[in-house]
Formats: sequence, C-alpha cells, structure tokens
Amino acid sequence: MGNPILQFGTSRFLQAHADLFISEALDAGRALGCVTVVQTTSNPESLARIEALRTRKVYEVRIQGLRRESVIDATAQCRAIDEALNAHADWPVVMERFARDAKVVISNTGDSGYACFAEDTADLLDDGARVPRGYAAKLAVLLHERFRAGAEPLTLLPCELISSNGDTLRGIVAGIARAWGCDPAFVRYVEHGCIWVNSLVDRIVSEPIQPIGAYAEPYALWAVQRRAGMVLPCEHEAIVVTDDLTRYERLKLLLLNLGHTWLAERWQADGRDAQENVLHAMRDPALRASLESLWQDEVLPVFDALGDGVEARAYLQDVRERFENPFLDHRLADIHRNHEQKKQRRFRPAVELARELGLRIGQPRLNQALEQCA
Repeated sequence: MGNPILQFGTSRFLQAHADLFISEALDAGRALGCVTVVQTTSNPESLARIEALRTRKVYEVRIQGLRRESVIDATAQCRAIDEALNAHADWPVVMERFARDAKVVISNTGDSGYACFAEDTADLLDDGARVPRGYAAKLAVLLHERFRAGAEPLTLLPCELISSNGDTLRGIVAGIARAWGCDPAFVRYVEHGCIWVNSLVDRIVSEPIQPIGAYAEPYALWAVQRRAGMVLPCEHEAIVVTDDLTRYERLKLLLLNLGHTWLAERWQADGRDAQENVLHAMRDPALRASLESLWQDEVLPVFDALGDGVEARAYLQDVRERFENPFLDHRLADIHRNHEQKKQRRFRPAVELARELGLRIGQPRLNQALEQCA
C-alpha cells in the first residue's frame, strides 16, 4: 500500500506548514500516514526539491520569532514525506497512487493554480501518457481514473489563498468534466461524492533552506471548514475544525493583512526608507501609534458589533508579536506590491461591514486611503 496523503506542490510553505504538522502528528501517533508529494511545475527549484526529497526524505524547518513574549529559535526535523514524484516524468505512478492509495489530497499550487488551458482537452481521459497542463485538469483526469477503478471518493484540502478554495476548485473541476462530455455519474462523483473542504492557512514562511527546508515563524494556523465525512491528514494543535471559517478569514484579513497594507500605505505616503521592514515600522513610535489607532478606532469596533471583540483582541496580540519578529526581514516595499488592489481587498470590507452594521465610527483613514485608489 502507498501513502494515504497525496500532496500537489513542493513549496516551502507546505514544507513548513501541512507537512510539518503531519510529521509532528506521526511522532505522536495521530497522523493518517506519510505523504507522497507531486511536483506539478518544471521550474529548476522544484526539480531540485524533488531530487533532494528522494535522496534524504528528512529536512529541517527553522522556527524563529516571538511566542507569548518569549524568543523562539528552534529546529524541527520533518519526516512526513517519504515519496517524491514528478508529474511530468512519473504520471502513470501519480495516477496509480491517486486511484488506489490516496485518502486525502492537499494542494498549494500558487496564484495561477486554478487556471484552465485550451490544450487540456477530453482526449486526456484516455491518454495515460500525456500530462494535463492545469492543476484542475490534472484533478479531472485523476478523479476520472479513480472513478473508473471503482475507488471510494476522497477528501480534497486545497490550501491556495482563495476564498472558498474547496468550493471554487470543485466548481472548476466539475466544469471541466462537463465540458469534456463526461458521464453524468462521474460529474456526480466529483460534485457530491468527493469532499471538497474550504480552508484557511496562516503562517509566514520567510525563506527556503536549500535544497529543502524553510525558515518559519512560530505562529501557525490551518482553519478547516467542517464537512460531513471529511478525512483529515492528522490531528494537530494548529489545525482548527470550524463551522464558521468566515470568522477566521475576517480576523486575518482585517487585522493582519489590513495592518500590513496600512504600514505600506504610510511607507509610500511618507517617503520612508526603501529598506524599511515591518519590524522597523513597529519600532517607530509615530508609525506604530498610527497603526494601533487604526486598529482601535476603525477596525475593532466592527468586531465588537459582530460579537467577536474578545477573539479579535486575542488574535491581535498574536499579530503584534508576528509584526515584531526580530528574525524576519519583511520589507514594506515587498508588501506594497499590487498596493491599490490590496487596499480594495483589505480596507473596503471593514468600511462596508461598518456601514452594514450601522456603526457611526467614520473610519476617516480607511476612507481616505480608498479615495486615493486609482
């Protein structure tokens, strides 16, 4: 028997997040099993990671930062991955693992992971040698192979930073199946048999260790929306199963992400040092005060009105420690990329929620920043 966990993507994020959780759970006897990881791209760094995993299968994750006012600088050994495949070179093996062994599928395929391509056509279903280009098309082919083999449906846990990532991916794969003229029974298998789970991942993984391994902050969260019948890869203190995933998404968006974008807004407006990072900003009394005031006056009242004020303030304590991480060089110039779009995604929901809740708090700084959007 092969591994029950099949993972698409070799990113340093997954190495220091899901894979590390699974490794720690294996040590405690609380994991489903080991991981087979599949490289889906052809870039040299991914190739090097796959070759390194095949050679030694154990890598380091360096955990550095603040946690409950203590400085953490520790090294963990990750042993979760014991098989590494290249989709382009090992496609028949990937199909076999998916159809026969997998119970849970994890993915983190990047910003373009859910893209569809004209070259991915229905003939892929009967051409076991040709590899689909898109991840969703790969899943359509693999699920079809599993369906034909009579295997039971499985749980899919996408980790891409897309709202309702499980529902979104299910819709794309089902759409591909319909466009390819697949048997309606297979479409039902995709839509109603398999369990597509929405989840939110939250951990800053700052740098890779070459060729495998990573530097990561102590804070880690994998919030998973409860779905009947779902199978999780492991039990771990960082994995939270919830009926209200929106609450976790809102905390991250309106406190952590909004905070980063506000610092980037001030960095640009004040013409600050090109090398300034989040830690520098938090140590600047005036800039720190502007951020604290923004949270206190324009954001926390929204959480209070929602009945989530206590949870928001507890989360904000974690955010402050993460922003003050002495090991992390998170530059405001990098955060400022795509700044206008980020302001719309991160500031506007706070303003709209305040209006919907009937709050009379003005939110002058958020509104002024939004007015300046191109």
